[in-house]
Amino acid sequence: MNMSAWKRAGVALTATAVVVGVAGCQDDGDAKAGAGVKSHGDVTKVIQAAYEKTSAAKAAKVKMTMSMSGVGADSGTAELTGVQGWNPAVMDITMKGSMLAAGDPGAPQQVRMIMTDNVMYVDMGAKQAAEMDGKRWMKLDMKAAADASGDKALQKQMTGGLESMNQDPAQQLALLLDSPNLKHVGAEKINGMETQHYKGTLTVEQMLAANKSSKLLSEKDHDALIANVKKMGMKGYDTQVWVNEDGLPARMDVGMTMAEGKMKMRADYSDYGTQAAVQAPPAKDTVDLFKMLQELGKGLEEGGTQG
Repeated sequence: MNMSAWKRAGVALTATAVVVGVAGCQDDGDAKAGAGVKSHGDVTKVIQAAYEKTSAAKAAKVKMTMSMSGVGADSGTAELTGVQGWNPAVMDITMKGSMLAAGDPGAPQQVRMIMTDNVMYVDMGAKQAAEMDGKRWMKLDMKAAADASGDKALQKQMTGGLESMNQDPAQQLALLLDSPNLKHVGAEKINGMETQHYKGTLTVEQMLAANKSSKLLSEKDHDALIANVKKMGMKGYDTQVWVNEDGLPARMDVGMTMAEGKMKMRADYSDYGTQAAVQAPPAKDTVDLFKMLQELGKGLEEGGTQG
């Protein structure tokens, strides 16, 4: 696999991780979302009700735009469209944009990404398939990789993350409820719909306090994570939501500021409750990224031994 394809896969997988929120924010079934936050009166009631309705919907069509600036080679924009489901976590998304090109003028115009059963797949295209015995789908199974490592702590952390990995609009609402400065901005028209606009911010510490999977970390690892995030210069998260007349999010914006640059995401949702029947590609058409890396590593070890 050539270097541009490796990089393209990395960009696609990074974007996928952003969409589904590999780090996780809340538990899918947490009926007590926002229970620890100070009351904001009617605002809290509206967002709590939106959370409950969105959780029950379980899926929606999504159009997301993502932009990264000042963060090196990965700077650029991406547009992702498709269907996203939660509880269980699934998605079938097509990505296009300058981030995908990864500096390769011959890169495909768009890439399809699928997630089901906690495994992600990226369609690398016909050109790459020709170099991989016709296998055009790259498979990323993080739980299998953790299990293969034999590291019990890693397995526990990865499993905990996978249990809450789908950063769906319901979880974003739950996270917003933990903001100490949640407020109502006003009425706005979004995509032809009448909506009410709400916003709030969270520091990194507040974000992790609301993050169920972070509680699996030891105190030492938790402190190291905080230190690393602060080293990156990440200040926190700015979240905005526009709730339509049906009490569901029509749009959600998330912004993150780091020392080197910024990342912004805007997701427009529609057709809540849509069918999210996502199927994994046939095994004969997939190549397992971690198995490939394991075989590569064994080959290098054997070469070193023989030398």
